[in-house]
Amino acid sequence: MTNYVNVGNLQVAHELYEFINSEAIPGSKVDQKQFWAGLEVLVKDLTPKNKELLTKRDEIQDKINSWHFENKDFEFAKYKAFLEDIGYLEPEADDFEITTVGADDEVAIQAGPQLVVPVNNGRYAINAANARWGSLYDALYGTDAISEEDGAHIEGSYNPIRGEKVISFAKEFLDQTIPLKEGSHKDVVQYSIADGKLAVTLTNGNQVGLVNEEKFAGYQGDFKKPYAILLKNNGLHFEIQIDQSHPIGKTDNAGMKDILMEAALSTIMDCEDSVAAVDAEDKVLVYRNWLGLMKGDLSATFVKANKTMTRTLNPDRCYVSPVGEEFVLRGRSLMFSRNVGHLMTINAILDQNGEEIQEGILDTVVTSLLAKHSLLGNGPYQNSSKNSIYIVKPKMHGSAEVAFANQLFDRVEDLLGLERNTLKMGVMDEERRTSLNLKACIREVSSRVVFINTGFLDRTGDEMHTSMGSGPMIRKNEMKSSAWLQGYEKSNVNNGLETGFQGRAQIGKGMWAMPDLMEDMLKQKIGHPKAGANTAWVPSPTAATLHAMHYHQVDVTRVQNDLLNDIKDLRNEILQIPVAKSPQWGCEEIQEELDNNAQGILGYVVRWVEQGIGCSKVPDINNIALMEDRATLRISSQHMANWLHHEICTKEQVLETLQRMAKVVDAQNAGDPAYRAMSIDFDNSIAFKAACDLVFQGYDQPNGYTEPILHRRRLEAKAKFAVKQ
Repeated sequence: MTNYVNVGNLQVAHELYEFINSEAIPGSKVDQKQFWAGLEVLVKDLTPKNKELLTKRDEIQDKINSWHFENKDFEFAKYKAFLEDIGYLEPEADDFEITTVGADDEVAIQAGPQLVVPVNNGRYAINAANARWGSLYDALYGTDAISEEDGAHIEGSYNPIRGEKVISFAKEFLDQTIPLKEGSHKDVVQYSIADGKLAVTLTNGNQVGLVNEEKFAGYQGDFKKPYAILLKNNGLHFEIQIDQSHPIGKTDNAGMKDILMEAALSTIMDCEDSVAAVDAEDKVLVYRNWLGLMKGDLSATFVKANKTMTRTLNPDRCYVSPVGEEFVLRGRSLMFSRNVGHLMTINAILDQNGEEIQEGILDTVVTSLLAKHSLLGNGPYQNSSKNSIYIVKPKMHGSAEVAFANQLFDRVEDLLGLERNTLKMGVMDEERRTSLNLKACIREVSSRVVFINTGFLDRTGDEMHTSMGSGPMIRKNEMKSSAWLQGYEKSNVNNGLETGFQGRAQIGKGMWAMPDLMEDMLKQKIGHPKAGANTAWVPSPTAATLHAMHYHQVDVTRVQNDLLNDIKDLRNEILQIPVAKSPQWGCEEIQEELDNNAQGILGYVVRWVEQGIGCSKVPDINNIALMEDRATLRISSQHMANWLHHEICTKEQVLETLQRMAKVVDAQNAGDPAYRAMSIDFDNSIAFKAACDLVFQGYDQPNGYTEPILHRRRLEAKAKFAVKQ
């Protein structure tokens, strides 16, 4: 049972009340009494509008369901007119440009990778923040980015054959990125600085410079024998590290021991899809870690290789410029907080009616209060050099919901004594109603928006749920080549460029979900900067280091300039529903799709519900590790619910599939001592019942979201097993 403290007309869970009063407010220049009184008024004023917007979602979905029931075969023009009539498809917004000011360079100017990490895991959060810089040698050596052929195996102690492959790869990167006027970086015997320029001595004795001398940005150490050379290309830095006494450096003619890449320019510290936070206890952990990041004092202690280790945030990096002036580069990612959306409520605070308050409102108030400490300099580092606080707002439907988020941000700024538009908003373009009306959505936050992005999983889940009644959906793997998805991806970039994002805000792309397949990532993810996106999500610091190479290979600004000459309205393409025309799948194909979906759902749900793990590497049906969060469940459960609804399969078949796949997942987790097998007793496995709920109740879930079911089942598991974080 939660113990509550009465604060005015609010009831606040004791853990949260103590955290706010003893940790969050002190030093924030916010008066404790005024904070609680202001929060009560804010909750009272904004909750009715929040609920009204959710009711509108349900009303629209009911109308769409009815229309599809009555119009099995329809003309596109008639369908589009219907969506306009019910307000789903909004009038196209007049031309405008965003006016956001105070966005940091990592958002407005630089192009590079973006990490997403569950903020309730302190160690992961610190690692992500420190992933601003990463070793290229380590990223190459430790992954399949370098082939194991020809004796270059990765297992065991250091393999010099593999090491040579890594060094060769890295020097080819240097030749491509900072070419010399003569020769190759493979031929260098010394790097030095002469007359403010990089001087490179080759094996033949010649001294040469860079083709583009402006790419030399600075150095560390003595100019005659520097131990670090800083280069800058396409706005992104990397550092040649020199140490002739190092085990690697002493084997290199120039003493080069590594290339340190500027990698994760920004990180989304997630309170949402990758976090299992269902009550005050969970939320306090989330908030305490975010506070530690904002104050710069978060640490994590753990045991690795029988040694106790402690991680803290990295300091800034100091250099001398080509003209001899000292300067500093940030040592950490610029950090965003991804709050929850408008849907969920939480029992951490009860309102004047004894009802749970909207979790999204709570998140915005508290994460902003905590981030204010960074603005005030209450620690060794400041997250933003422009006095901004960055919040990503997910799962909004249409411009009215974005306008409500803007109103919430206004009210929070007033509550905390922040100047208007201190709170910068990232708008997740992951719902169909937002994709179709993205320009109108951006207009509602045109003075504070810093981020839009696309995401395959959530967006596809909403695509299927919205058009559930239109027919059976194509198979999941076919979605990536569908007309609606191609239109959606291009339209997102078009809308960002058309509304003036270039030089002011990020246009982002989604996650590479296979953290162990870096060779494939290097081949495929270059498509994101080539599409005009100046950031894209990666699943690990290692992936960030490798993905950074793409932004050296592609000048995103140049790509965007080309795209500005070809802006098109792609809403007709986005409205192409991905239904299977006269589906003729065989029994084996149907079962294969069910197996894949069921295994993916179960593998993630069992950890979320019974262990409170919101994001992890989960083996798929082929034992390929996928980095998964809640969006995985949405797409898979909605796909199964759709096929059930259209009788592609039966309930009995789906249940048999879930039970059979539960045994597969149990076997995959056999080595986890905290794991509770589902197949021992299906009737009493909370995780298995949660998975069944997601599929069999999928049609009726609001917008196909998984949160209501997961939260209910997680609370049940915590009560039954006394589960602690």
